[in-house]
Amino acid sequence: QVHLVESGGGLVQAGGSLRLSCAASGRTFSSVAMGWFRQTPGKERECVAAISGSGGGIYYADSVKGRFTILRDNAKNTVYLQMSSLKPEDTAVYYCAADARYGINNPGSYEYWGQGAQVTVSS
Repeated sequence: QVHLVESGGGLVQAGGSLRLSCAASGRTFSSVAMGWFRQTPGKERECVAAISGSGGGIYYADSVKGRFTILRDNAKNTVYLQMSSLKPEDTAVYYCAADARYGINNPGSYEYWGQGAQVTVSS
């Protein structure tokens, strides 16, 4: 059974940094796309960053370019989201997803999802 477990969320002041981790178990994800999405109440889930299976293709939402970095460690079956210069508008539940069948920034494309991690940025 596949599990994705996010960790590293929490409360941070504006301008601060956090690193989210997503540990996968149940199968190897070294050759599949993985992504980070976020969602706030009443809004659709949006992709903030995604990385292809090879690591050669990376997507960032315009709102996080230059501030967020997605990294994968295939040896650990883990993907990270390094977030810096955080803003109050980054407050959301962040979800890890794995195994995209098509567009790596499309939430409907992903097969597996984590349970989510709350990130709250105070002003």
